[in-house]
Amino acid sequence: MYGGPRSGLAAVSTALLAMSRRLEVRDVLRTIVVSARELLDAEYAALGVPDDHGGFAQFVVDGISAEQWRRIGPLPRQHGILAAMLHQDGPERLADVRQDPRFEGWPAAHPEMSDFLGLPVRDGEEILGALFLANKKGLRGFTDEDEELLSLLAQHAAIALTNARLYERSRELTIAEERSRLAHELHDAVSQKLFSLRLTAQAAAALVDRDPARAKDELQQVAALAAEAADELRAAVTELRPAALDEDGLVATLRTHVHVLDRAHTAHVTFTCDGVRALPSTQEEALLRVAQEALHNALRHSGADRVEVTLAKSPAGGAVLKVVDSGKGFDPQAVRSAGRHLGLVSMRDRADGVGGRLTVHSEPGKGTTIEMEVPGG
Repeated sequence: MYGGPRSGLAAVSTALLAMSRRLEVRDVLRTIVVSARELLDAEYAALGVPDDHGGFAQFVVDGISAEQWRRIGPLPRQHGILAAMLHQDGPERLADVRQDPRFEGWPAAHPEMSDFLGLPVRDGEEILGALFLANKKGLRGFTDEDEELLSLLAQHAAIALTNARLYERSRELTIAEERSRLAHELHDAVSQKLFSLRLTAQAAAALVDRDPARAKDELQQVAALAAEAADELRAAVTELRPAALDEDGLVATLRTHVHVLDRAHTAHVTFTCDGVRALPSTQEEALLRVAQEALHNALRHSGADRVEVTLAKSPAGGAVLKVVDSGKGFDPQAVRSAGRHLGLVSMRDRADGVGGRLTVHSEPGKGTTIEMEVPGG
């Protein structure tokens, strides 16, 4: 049995139960990495989920601060030791990774690593990710027992990760069904409002000459019905999120979304893009969702008459999204003390989940700026 600082069957059982209880893919990845680092008493641990473009769709680390991770820069590519982990069957144990001929160096802010243990996370023939640890605490380095334990963790990690993916796909189907239902309901509701609006307007026109007072009442009803129809249309824009991200990419999807919002609301909504090309799919989705949430807040809650959305290339090679409104603003410190407000926690979670950073600048009476930066890929 393993003899580390959290030795024994209880420690292993706790880690495996923690994995199985998570339903979100991001939470499963985090639990796997934290459990592996603690159980094997390593200084650093990481798990990369590959994409189809030579990079990583997700890359979760433990043992590195958020600031240090930000300074390291863009997510790593599939090369060197990382690539080997994705194309071999068993574990790879090295006394000093820096002496391996496949080693290609670190980014400037990357911590120094020596002893190394890694292996692929597999579901049958499918490679789900690469799990590795570095810098075993103490003098002896990683052992045969460490290899066995990491292999056990990887087997259970594959099960937990597969289950989480199935859960998210199921949830996406449910959301798609709900969108379809909502679309039908909105169509019916708006159609009814517009039909009533037309009949009332016709009645008002017929009464103008012979009964001006009643005509005035009918025109007031026209105004009320028009306002209700406008509210229904705004609800449609907010709830039915654009599904064209995979086909059209982030820039085109954002531009279309902003254009529709500009037509549906009295506030002037604009979008500009400067030099941003394709990003990893998970980052594009996170940026889109944060933009949607920020726009929803600005248009529904801030009272802004102008909202500006910009997407620009960051100095590090990633992208920076900004949503700036001219609304009433708020006190970010008070919001932080209150816990949850305006979806800020959700937006920060999305940014953190793709290795990005979210900042909020606001002040009562002076509008709000939501800024999200992602490292690229």
